[in-house]
Amino acid sequence: MASLNWSYEGDNGPDQWHKLYPVANGNLQSPIDIKTKNVKKDPSLGHLHVTWNLSTCKEIVNIGHSFHVNFEDKDNRSVVTGGPLTGNYRLQQFHFHWGRTDDYGSEHTVDGRKYASELHLVHWNSDKYSSFAEASDKPDGLAIIAVFLQVGPPHECVQKIVTALGSIKTKGKKAPFTNFDPSTLLPGSLDYWTYPGSLTHPPLLESVTWIIYKEPITVSSEQLAQFRSLTVTNHRLPQPLKGRQIECSYV
Repeated sequence: MASLNWSYEGDNGPDQWHKLYPVANGNLQSPIDIKTKNVKKDPSLGHLHVTWNLSTCKEIVNIGHSFHVNFEDKDNRSVVTGGPLTGNYRLQQFHFHWGRTDDYGSEHTVDGRKYASELHLVHWNSDKYSSFAEASDKPDGLAIIAVFLQVGPPHECVQKIVTALGSIKTKGKKAPFTNFDPSTLLPGSLDYWTYPGSLTHPPLLESVTWIIYKEPITVSSEQLAQFRSLTVTNHRLPQPLKGRQIECSYV
């Protein structure tokens, strides 16, 4: 794989991404600030249906600017359906975004409020496409479920991930990470916001249906510090909405 020609800080930071990826100035860029007074209530959306099989969880990998927990996505054992989605979207990986301090680090914000961190569970449309790579640049190719993290009591299941970080301290390192159930990272309430957007880091493809849970989960300051032991910060600031409509699943 070619070395990354972008970063989260300095001369190749987010303000400069448009020079390498013109879509950075596109009309469907993510993340965004969710202004709740402008959200359209659409009860017909219904709840998401999450079917994640823990046997598909395979490894944890340090990719330099973050870490990924990767899933085997050769079949539909781990999928999300319903809500704003048509058909099956297969889970490929999840990762987190965070900041230099506990005061900020989420990519999406809510009425300007920043959370400490944000979890992204990345899925691709396996009904229409044969692989993540094929789906990644299609308008209906990807679906990402986002969960906000705020500082509070430690999260038992996040701790399993934090413990595994000790074995992937440098870029390119990977380690087995099996039988983890990502549904343990979801909040109690399944109310969500949804809108059309993009990947939040290069190549910034505008192919994502975002599904953002309204209720956060809690992690401890110590757990967030372990994220920062890999890289100090890795989040993009909210982008212009440019006329898009944010919808919600609750009334």
